[in-house]
Amino acid sequence: MLSEKIVTLRRKHGMSQEQLAEKVGVSRQSISKWEGGLSTPELDKLKALSECFHITLDELTGEQELKSVSDNTEPKGHNAANETTVKNKIGIALCISGAICLILSGILMIVQPSAVDKMNESSTITLNGTGILIIFFVLFMVVGIILTFKKK
Repeated sequence: MLSEKIVTLRRKHGMSQEQLAEKVGVSRQSISKWEGGLSTPELDKLKALSECFHITLDELTGEQELKSVSDNTEPKGHNAANETTVKNKIGIALCISGAICLILSGILMIVQPSAVDKMNESSTITLNGTGILIIFFVLFMVVGIILTFKKK
């Protein structure tokens, strides 16, 4: 039944009756009546419900089992959005950690110049040890910026 589908879909999406009412453009009492089977939504409200739940009108109003309807409750592009969010968080974390490391190495150079000299002496590469660290930290920041601002 339509009333059961509305209740099930609303709960699967973690919405209250009031939240669903705001998205569909009706009162909370209307949602309550629809879910209780006391009334049925008009066509424009059915369209709004199907868009809100990311399903077709047929899936909402048809006699399909709720299990098959629940397969379609995840919005299209949801995984891509999560992936982008994760990449943004990683990028921001790399930028922040690179900046913090640059600041700390700068403080170390000022506060403890002897430690910097030891680091430079221990480096076997032509570029001295502090230079390698600075390049490494800047690389962190560049990778972070790329991950944060890269489209798609």
